[in-house]
Amino acid sequence: MDDTLVMLGSVLASTLRLTAPLLLAALAGLLAERSGVVDLGLEGKMLAAAFAAAAAAAVSQSALVGVVAAIGVAGALALVHGFACVTHRGDQVISGMAINMVAAGLTVVLGIAWFATGGQTPTLPPEVRIQALAPSLTEPLGAAQQHGAFLGALLGHGLFSHNVLVYAAFASLALVAYLLARTRLGLRLRAVGENPAMVDAAGVSVAWLRYRALLMGAVLCGLAGAYLSLAQNANFSPNMTAGRGYIALAAMIFGRWRPLPTLAACLLFGLLDALAIRLQGVALPGVGEVPVQAIQALPYLLTVVLLAGFIGSAVAPKALGRPYVKER
Repeated sequence: MDDTLVMLGSVLASTLRLTAPLLLAALAGLLAERSGVVDLGLEGKMLAAAFAAAAAAAVSQSALVGVVAAIGVAGALALVHGFACVTHRGDQVISGMAINMVAAGLTVVLGIAWFATGGQTPTLPPEVRIQALAPSLTEPLGAAQQHGAFLGALLGHGLFSHNVLVYAAFASLALVAYLLARTRLGLRLRAVGENPAMVDAAGVSVAWLRYRALLMGAVLCGLAGAYLSLAQNANFSPNMTAGRGYIALAAMIFGRWRPLPTLAACLLFGLLDALAIRLQGVALPGVGEVPVQAIQALPYLLTVVLLAGFIGSAVAPKALGRPYVKER
C-alpha cells in the first residue's frame, strides 16, 4: 500500500511539474486569441525566454535576473508580433511561425557565440536555480516516513514539493479567469475578439487592447521559458521546448478558449508525459516492453487526435485572425 501511495504521489508531482509550462503558455495564447490575435509564436517566445533566463542567470548568478530577462525577451517578441499583425495588419500565422524559426536559430547561434558549448548555456549551480519551496518533501519515501504514507507520499510530495513557478502557473489560471470574467479589461478583451468595430465605436482603442493582451501573454511565456531552464533543467539546450508551445495551443483549442477546460487539457498532457517517463523500460502484461520512442510520442499523438477531433467543433472568437481596419 505504501509503495502504491508513493508511486501515485510521484506521478501526481510529475504531472503538476510537467503541466506548469504548458498551462502558462496556454493561458498566454488564450489571452491573445480572446482578443482576436492568433499567437502561433508561443513556442518561439518560450524558447527565447528559456535561453535568456539561463544566459542571464549564468552571467549574473541570480535566478531573479534570469526570470526578468526571460519576461523581457518574451515581451520584445510579443511587441514584434503586435507590430507586424496589429499595427501593420500582417498575416498573424506567418508572423508567429517567423518568431518560432528565428528563436530556434538565434538561440543556438548566440549560445555558440557567447558560451562556445554547442548552443547550450553553462550548467547552473543549485543556488542559482529555482528550487522547491519545501526541499524535505521532494523525496516521497522520506516524506512518507516523516508524515505518514498518505500525507507524506500523496499530499506532501504530490502537492507541496514544488517550486514557486509551479504554484505561479496555477495562480495565473485563477487570475486569468477572474480577469476575463470579472473585470472591465477582460470584458473589453472578449469584446474585441468578437466584434472589434463595436469596441472601436465605443471609443476604445482596438490596437491597444490587443497589444495589452499580447504583453500579458508575454509575461506568462517568459515564466514558462524561465521554468524550463532554471527549474526543470539546469541550463538551456537547443530546442528544449520540444513542441510545448504547439501542445499548449492544442490544449487551448480543446478547452474552447476558456481557462478551466484549458487547465483540464494541460493536466491531461502533463499526465501523459509523466506516465511516459514512468513507463520507459517497463514491461506491460501481454505487450512486453514498449519502445521508448512510442511512449515519448504519446503527448504528440494526443495533440493530433485532439486537434483532428475538436478543432472543427470548437467555436473560436469571431474576429480571430482578422486584422481590424478602422472604418472611415
